[in-house]
Amino acid sequence: MARSLVMYHGIPGRHRRMRRFYGQFLGPGDLAFDVGAHVGSRVRPWRRLGARVLAIEPQPDCLRVLRLFFGRDPDVTVLPTAVGARPGTASLALSSATPTVSSLSHEWIESVTAADERFAEVRWDRSVEVEVVTLDDLIATHGEPAFCKIDVEGFEADVLRGLSRPLRALSFEYLPFAHDAALTTLDLVEQLGERAAGYEYNYAPVETMRFASEQWLDAAGLVQLLERRFRALGRSGDVYARTRSL
Repeated sequence: MARSLVMYHGIPGRHRRMRRFYGQFLGPGDLAFDVGAHVGSRVRPWRRLGARVLAIEPQPDCLRVLRLFFGRDPDVTVLPTAVGARPGTASLALSSATPTVSSLSHEWIESVTAADERFAEVRWDRSVEVEVVTLDDLIATHGEPAFCKIDVEGFEADVLRGLSRPLRALSFEYLPFAHDAALTTLDLVEQLGERAAGYEYNYAPVETMRFASEQWLDAAGLVQLLERRFRALGRSGDVYARTRSL
């Protein structure tokens, strides 16, 4: 957790780069959903842009950090729940030594343990029951976000299955060793886009705050970009989608 705080809040210039990057999606008065808010690395720059933020995080250690940093900000709502395909409860697998890789997807835990040596020594040694809500529930209560970040350790597709309308812009995590799962998530975004003008896509390698492509791409172009440039290198990051009307 200390490492995450240093990485996400202690590097000079990091939040300034984030403000420039997310300024293309958010402005004063906009609402942003941070699904999997972790320790709030996006919350702070989004607030500097004047956006209101719903920070959603079920992991107890991360929740304490979020409440410490943002609990007094009336334009930040910290929500101690998970987001999924349907409301209810679920078991969140926790790693005492590595709390930042907590996940609701036991299939994801099995796959990353087998596929990526960085996870070989991670032990998910306890679990906690958490409340689960859907994106549709959150929109009904808080309003529709201008931007929604989804970073939930392999549970991204389940999050999108609880959404029935296209959002103006969103992002989801891409892990090369979980390429097929990312394609499933992309297909769900495409289905949502069919209800509007459709989506176009870009990719930002992990924490660079820079797009890999100079032009926004269709879904096929995004897949080609990921397969040719990033999957083989094992370079994770985030897929960004925006409606074509932007």
